[in-house]
Amino acid sequence: MADSLFDLGLPDDEDRVKFIAPIPASARSSAPLAVRMRPQNVDEVLGQAHLLNPGSPLRVLAGADHAGPAGPASVILYGPPGTGKTTLAHVIARAPGRKFVELSAITAGVKDVRAVMDQALLDRDMYGTTTVLFLDEIHRFTKAQQDALLPGVENRWVILVAATTENPSFSVISPLLSRSLLLRVHSLEPADIESLINRALEDPRGFNGAAVIDEDARAHLAAVSGGDARRSLTSLEAAVAIAFSENEQAESPDENAEAGGEVNPSEPVRITLAHAQEAVDRAAVRYDKDGDQHYDVISAFIKSIRGSDADAAVHYLARMLEGGEDPRFVARRIMIAASEDIGLADPQALQVATAAAQSVALVGMPEARIILSQAVIYCALAPKSNAAYVAINKAIADVRSGLSGQVPVHLRDAHYAAAADLGHGDGYIYAHDEPGHVAAQQYMPDTLRGKVYYEPTPHGFERTLTERRERIREILDRANGAGA
Repeated sequence: MADSLFDLGLPDDEDRVKFIAPIPASARSSAPLAVRMRPQNVDEVLGQAHLLNPGSPLRVLAGADHAGPAGPASVILYGPPGTGKTTLAHVIARAPGRKFVELSAITAGVKDVRAVMDQALLDRDMYGTTTVLFLDEIHRFTKAQQDALLPGVENRWVILVAATTENPSFSVISPLLSRSLLLRVHSLEPADIESLINRALEDPRGFNGAAVIDEDARAHLAAVSGGDARRSLTSLEAAVAIAFSENEQAESPDENAEAGGEVNPSEPVRITLAHAQEAVDRAAVRYDKDGDQHYDVISAFIKSIRGSDADAAVHYLARMLEGGEDPRFVARRIMIAASEDIGLADPQALQVATAAAQSVALVGMPEARIILSQAVIYCALAPKSNAAYVAINKAIADVRSGLSGQVPVHLRDAHYAAAADLGHGDGYIYAHDEPGHVAAQQYMPDTLRGKVYYEPTPHGFERTLTERRERIREILDRANGAGA
């Protein structure tokens, strides 16, 4: 049920709070279903059982449990849209002795934040009222705005309930994080969505039994919601409207229907799969190009290629493309994987990845999806080796630690006039003049003589390289051992 907030002014008693008034029944039907079905208490909240265990901070904040000598803690709710962050804030606001204040990062400035803090301190000391400050999209607050919150949160002038869809580790200042509990809100499971749909059909706040839904239609709405409760209820409302428009009974609603004037025919209207598909035929894609989903999905994508699971890799590719990710970014990641995870086990993988990147840039979407899929499947099924990746990391580590050493004199540049006087190039053996085109001479600096960086694996083409490398090392080891 939607809520309207109003301040009763300054009464003489100590119950000066901002009450939550129910929306009149006549206005309920005009409110969106997702608003009408907003949970009234923690027991109605679906899908967040991990946050609502007995004695949990959220239950204490909502007044469902007692904290004993411990006081309520400020919380930052972090998760995707439609998972109940705002709902939890409204549930918390219903606890007795609470005053609910909401600020928007878009419209509120530092002055507004400080005004709330000053009023909260006054209300606490004079009226014994606890102010719950709800900040939606706290990641949009500037550093100055967040700094202004610190005194009130630290001294518990307010209980902060902040919501964000972005990782607070990157968008919320450290002092505020350290003074709050970070709670991860998860997407709802299909079973939770189906329970929510059933509740909306039966509850007086929803359709009050005026409609029923086929099992396959309910499953479809749950599947395409993407774990978003708000989206599922919006889709259900659209499906019900379609069903009623096709039913003659919708033209003659029961005048005695209660709970907001919803249509309540003698026989409930049946919502079929066709109605659900007409209402929404495309699943919501949980993907934020600038947020966690960007990093999480690309991480799973790369690890699926590395793990040789072509099906999983194509799945994550599809999620990125459907989420609006730049296909050129995906192509670059495939090129990196072709060297980092495949390397010389299949040298052709880098050629395939590079050709795909060039083709994507020329062709563009939607056809680029085919090219990317081909490159992803090839790389996922290719033999794997990270030997080249490990080799350069070892070499860089030695260089950074000061183990560079002097370039051997016979390898130094001898193409300028004074080079001969310095002995540059003396004793250098031209490899192409030697049997097998391998010259038995020292190449490493003296400080790194005998150091091995590249160690080929026995997989794919590197099996051949292993045999050749052993023969080469026998020749070079003789030279290194002789101190040439």
